[in-house]
Amino acid sequence: MRLLMRVVVSIIVNGLAIGLTAALLPGIHIQPFGIGALLLLGLVFGVINAIIRPVVSVLSLPITILSLGLFQLVINALLLYLGSLFVSNLRIDGFLWAVLGGIVMGIIGAILEAIFRRFIPEESRVRRASAYRAAGRY
Repeated sequence: MRLLMRVVVSIIVNGLAIGLTAALLPGIHIQPFGIGALLLLGLVFGVINAIIRPVVSVLSLPITILSLGLFQLVINALLLYLGSLFVSNLRIDGFLWAVLGGIVMGIIGAILEAIFRRFIPEESRVRRASAYRAAGRY
């Protein structure tokens, strides 16, 4: 139940983040702009962030260290552009808009993640302690 709630919250947060980013930046367009398009974009960016981002981050670790982390901006821009290739509703006018979009989307996503984290139920310590006692580990 908790995993399903995390996935749903991640899709909503990603969709809202790309929607707000497109509303703020004139170089990023979502056509048609609707709930369905935002949910689809949220799902696509969730998959990209879960599967592709870790691989690219590990492979680019040396250049990220040499650039003091600034290469992550390029990775964000490329992954945002990759998402626009998968979903025809999203159009990005150029690489600079992708870099700016990655920055804005990261900031908005972090804020929304902090807000929506309250909706994911936490496993209480009492329940964990009683589970350990029942298993004979306590």
